[in-house]
Amino acid sequence: MMEAKDIISFIVGLLLFALGLLPLLAGFGIGPAWFDLFKFLPVTVFSWIIAVGALYLVVDSVIEITNSSAIGFVSIIIAFICLAIGVLPILASFGIGPAFFSLSFLGAVGKYLYNIIFILEGVFLMIAMVAMEM
Repeated sequence: MMEAKDIISFIVGLLLFALGLLPLLAGFGIGPAWFDLFKFLPVTVFSWIIAVGALYLVVDSVIEITNSSAIGFVSIIIAFICLAIGVLPILASFGIGPAFFSLSFLGAVGKYLYNIIFILEGVFLMIAMVAMEM
């Protein structure tokens, strides 16, 4: 039976998925101009959203693993990779670590990296809705 945490995981996953898909579509010229969220929000906001979403995915992954779900191990690996990609620019903005942490060497590809990370987090959180109940 689905619980509130499962439905919240699905809703958060759907929001993160949309947050990644809409700017990606705008980058390809599909959809209205407001789809490109990078024009309205700074990259540091996206880094914080990625980091918090990855922490939420870690929690869901631990629940999946304790329920003996095989997808939990893949999910926790994805969560830690997303967490690293989200936390490194945050640390760089506080002056912690080398200049490499800012991920500025990615240039325009960084925007697409954030979109792909949002889509991955969203998909795995939507999968977690079902996998936490197995």
